[in-house]
This record gives sequence, C-alpha cells and structure tokens, in this order.
Amino acid sequence: MNPLPFVVSISNRKGGTGKTTTAVNLAVEFAQRDYQVLLIDLDTQGHAAVGLDVNCPRGAPTAQDMFVQPDFALVCAIVPTLVSGLHFVPADQNFEHGGGPKDLLVLRRQIEAPAIAEHYDIIVIDTPPSLDILLMNAMAAANGILIPMLPHHLSGEGVRQLSRLFFRIGSSINPHLQLLGLLPVMLERGVECHQSVLDNISLQYGRQRLLRGIRTDIRLAEAFAARKPIQLYSPRSRGSLDYYVLAEDLLLMWQDIRGIRPQRP
Repeated sequence: MNPLPFVVSISNRKGGTGKTTTAVNLAVEFAQRDYQVLLIDLDTQGHAAVGLDVNCPRGAPTAQDMFVQPDFALVCAIVPTLVSGLHFVPADQNFEHGGGPKDLLVLRRQIEAPAIAEHYDIIVIDTPPSLDILLMNAMAAANGILIPMLPHHLSGEGVRQLSRLFFRIGSSINPHLQLLGLLPVMLERGVECHQSVLDNISLQYGRQRLLRGIRTDIRLAEAFAARKPIQLYSPRSRGSLDYYVLAEDLLLMWQDIRGIRPQRP
C-alpha cells in the first residue's frame, strides 16, 4: 500500500504575507523534482490560479464545493497546469466563509480517498487568513504548517494567532501536526529592522524554526503579472533560487519527520 501524500499547509492569520506566492512556487519546485503534486486553493481570493495561468470557467467545480455538497468528490475539481506533474484545485471567489457544516475533517477525508491519495506524493494547500472552517480544515489535514511572514514588527500578531490555532488543532484532532517553520519573505538581511525581527522570532520560537527565507525580488511580482511561476519566468533570479533552497530544506525536514522523503513515482 502506498503511503499517504505529505500535506503542507501554507498559512498565516495576517494577509499580504506571501502565502500564495509561496504555495505556487513551492508546488512548482516539488513538481520539477518529479513528484506528483496537487495544489489546493482554499483562499477565496483565488490568486493561485493567476500564478499558474489557470482560467476557471463560471460554474466549474472548486475546492469550496466539498464544504457545501456532501457527496462532492474533490477529484472532480482537479485541473492540469502548465507545469508537468503539478495539478490544481481552484478556489470559489464567491464562497461565503460563514456557510457550510462545521466539520473539520472534510478535507482530510477527501485527501485520503484513493483517487487522490494513490496519485499524489505531495499536497500543498494555500489557505485564507480568516479564522474559519477552511483554515481549520487545512490544519486538520496537514502533516506540517509553513508560516510565511514579513520581517516587520507588526507581523508577529498574525504568527501568534496562528500559533494558538496550531496548538488547538494539534492537541485535539491532528496530534501529528508539525510546525515546519517560519518563512521570512521580502527579506533584506542588511536592513536593521529585518534582522531585529528575525532575532525576536528566534527567541520566541527557537532558531531551528526560522527558515532561511525569501529575499526581496521584484521578479516574483512580475512573474504573477505574467501568469507564470518564478521558475518559468526568471529561473536565474534570486527569488527562484530561494524557493529552490526552501524546497530542498523541507524535503530534508520531512525525512526526519517520516523517516523517508516523500515517495517519487
């Protein structure tokens, strides 16, 4: 029997922290290493589709359908992308966040269904910043949480709010949930304010929880405007290099968590 896919939730309670940029480019990095990857967009802004140049017709199945249709199969919403080995589940921008049943295990059951579990090695989830059924489902289904954050002093509150939810979910319905790390984005280590924030985060959460980060790179914004992941838009940019390094670091980390790297086909 094949092991279940490794599921990583890209989350922060604060918006504008690079969650979608990280979800898209990290998913592409894994696919370029010959893993079968599924990116699920639970953020109803729906921006992940832009970064992958996916056009979603009106009325097409979305990730949010599983929260309002009891018999819905998530596999019906999967679409191909321009990256070999990477598939995508788009978001419904009209989804009402307060609606639907309060079942925290909807997404986990969908991921564990054979149609998905037997096909994918890694699942990446882009989550909304709101504290609702979508974010909690993502954390209940995930093996690990990755928290992108801006290296600004005001960003700490979003991290603290998510940390409280992390411990709540981890102590109840998902005891195997791991904090993969905090990922500084738009980072300039030569800026005193940025380094001060990183030092404070290290003291609060431990230096081992602070990942190497994604440096400021205008190419990352340009790539989204061009509807391409950074690896296809500007493969020699420092943004592309930083996401390459992040993927390698996470794969080594997962080896420690599970005893093996995610299985290649």
